[in-house]
Amino acid sequence: MGTKSTKTSTVYGNTTTSNPYAYAHTDNGGTQAGFQNGTALQSVYDFVNKNINSVLNDYLTPNLNSVTNQAKLNSFSNSLNQQTRNQFENNIINPLSKRNMIRSSQATDMYNNLNNQNLAALSSYINDLISNSQNDSGKMLSNLLATYMLGANYLTSMQGQSLQTSAGNATRSVSGADDTASTIVPLLIKTILTN
Repeated sequence: MGTKSTKTSTVYGNTTTSNPYAYAHTDNGGTQAGFQNGTALQSVYDFVNKNINSVLNDYLTPNLNSVTNQAKLNSFSNSLNQQTRNQFENNIINPLSKRNMIRSSQATDMYNNLNNQNLAALSSYINDLISNSQNDSGKMLSNLLATYMLGANYLTSMQGQSLQTSAGNATRSVSGADDTASTIVPLLIKTILTN
């Protein structure tokens, strides 16, 4: 009068799914996915992992020493110096010198005044640069994380595809055991106790 209990076990098919950008491998131990070496997705993933802390630090504590701010400052400074020097020499010094209307001490004073104006413009630019730095860093963080998540979602899709393929290739086995003893033993104990 025993009943049979059955146990179903599934062995997933050893499956590898790949394309030029990523791969996923599934077996009974689980699924592992990754980017193909040398792909843009791998490069972005590595870059974000390597640099996210410094960008986050630039966002939290804006400073002039960030790579972006230094590049902007150097560009502004070089452009300012070149433009003002050219305008000053072409529009003031050269015409006055040709007419012998300027002494060297006057030219020196004019250069000093120009230098002070440039320093004031540079100082103003630095203040604006620092105040806008957090906004720029925030945009960079947003762009990096959005690109990073495209790759993460791509890997999730590869894992799903690999799991689905592996489940289709799975083998299932059913094993049964006669559990007559598990039915009879409680009856025997009940009979003994009631007598």
